[in-house]
Amino acid sequence: MSRLLRLFVVLGPLAVPSVALAQQDVGTYNRALSAFNEGKLDTAAPLFAQLAEGEDADLKGKSEFYLAQTFAKKELPVAAFISYAAIVNAGPKHPSYLKAIEGLVDMQQRLDEQNLIPSILNQAYTDEVRDQWVTLPKEVLARINYLVGTASQRRMRFEEARALLEAVPADSRVYAKARYLLGTVLADPRFPGRPGEGEALDKEAIAAFQAVLHTKEPQVELPETRELALLALGRVHYRRGEYADAVKAYEGVPRYARFWDQALFENGFARFQNEDFGGALGSLQALHAPQFEGAFQPESWILKSTVYYYSCLYDEVKTTLAAFDERYGPMAKQLEPFTGEDVAPINAFNLVASENRRLPRAVYLWIRNNERIREVMRTLSRVDQEKRSISEGPWKGTPFAAQTVASLEDIRTTLLQVGGTLAKNRIKEAADNLRTFSDQAEIIRVQTALDEKDLFSEGVDQKALLSRQTLYRPKMPGAAWNYWRFQGEFWIDEIGYYQYTLKRGCPARQEK
Repeated sequence: MSRLLRLFVVLGPLAVPSVALAQQDVGTYNRALSAFNEGKLDTAAPLFAQLAEGEDADLKGKSEFYLAQTFAKKELPVAAFISYAAIVNAGPKHPSYLKAIEGLVDMQQRLDEQNLIPSILNQAYTDEVRDQWVTLPKEVLARINYLVGTASQRRMRFEEARALLEAVPADSRVYAKARYLLGTVLADPRFPGRPGEGEALDKEAIAAFQAVLHTKEPQVELPETRELALLALGRVHYRRGEYADAVKAYEGVPRYARFWDQALFENGFARFQNEDFGGALGSLQALHAPQFEGAFQPESWILKSTVYYYSCLYDEVKTTLAAFDERYGPMAKQLEPFTGEDVAPINAFNLVASENRRLPRAVYLWIRNNERIREVMRTLSRVDQEKRSISEGPWKGTPFAAQTVASLEDIRTTLLQVGGTLAKNRIKEAADNLRTFSDQAEIIRVQTALDEKDLFSEGVDQKALLSRQTLYRPKMPGAAWNYWRFQGEFWIDEIGYYQYTLKRGCPARQEK
């Protein structure tokens, strides 16, 4: 009996601090919540952070969520995203799980972050939680389907991506983006069922792109999404051999829009395949204007030389290939030090993110124009801004500030790895393109020399053949159009409307 009493004497006092500590935590939580409701966010955040490290599961869960909310209200969306993501990663048993998903989607929208948050949502979107997620607000669920569909498409899980993207309703603000991505998924040659079901899939893809063109505001980034849909529509028609329809789609991209240079280039191919050689050269004339001096379009010169080659205009072929060599030959050599496997991703990213000193300007701009790299740079800038705000603000010098900055630094490291991998791949792609098109240029050059030799052997006087031909004005599109002869000056209101007329240096072949 005395032994039991001694045990109670020892154990009894240990229970008292636990109760007191719990009461203290409740008091701290009430003070934090009161400060939050009064807009005293600088006071609330450290208190919620303290409780988030505590033992009381209920207070811990509530405090984790309110800490994320506090960051969001403080206009610290990256810090908020980190806190929401921690709750989502904790799983559906967390008391604020669904609210955290809403918060994470909201931060994605604020940051326009397309790399990390879609990946987090993709990992969390399992069969176990699917029934819970359908209870989320309609627009939140639509955005989730779009973001997870994006992640699925990148991982080439095309059927899964299709199901998610088709679930985005027409009244969602991301409907146009979802339709564009759906069309891209369906048109992908790797989509299951191709080539057997190719005809049906192409029709569905075309319908998805057309839906983008007919979608009305309000939408997220609708003008750019329409441009992308027109490009994609042109590509589907081109692949199907419907070159006139491809030309129509490419010419629908507004002049001087973000993707206009790409539309000019691809339209050159479509017009060439449609046997409109003068139109193809007209598109390339616009693309090679000084206004596009920074564009990285090596294949456009190969196309231009090919058009001339098919017209047997061999001097023009050689002039075009010489221009290609002059412009892109030095670029290939300049890229060589940065294409090896030993180049660290972070070094590749620094080449792109900092002021350009080492990459060819056209390649530098081409890489920086990549949407995912732009997003990484934009989010990194936001991370650095938040780090400064926290380090120099009301929390300066506190453990809470140090902990929050450390979390931001972790995200920064991850983003640098993502951006570095993207930049490294993009640099390698540029180098591979230059190598490929340089090889094609050499093939055209050799074939041109052989054809010239054949003409000489056959006694064909090509100069006389060309001199007998007359160049006429191109056909006018309509009565409202005027004609000006190009005289070497690129006027901004003329670029995009060029049309060549060509002589043909190929001798008539007698049928055997």
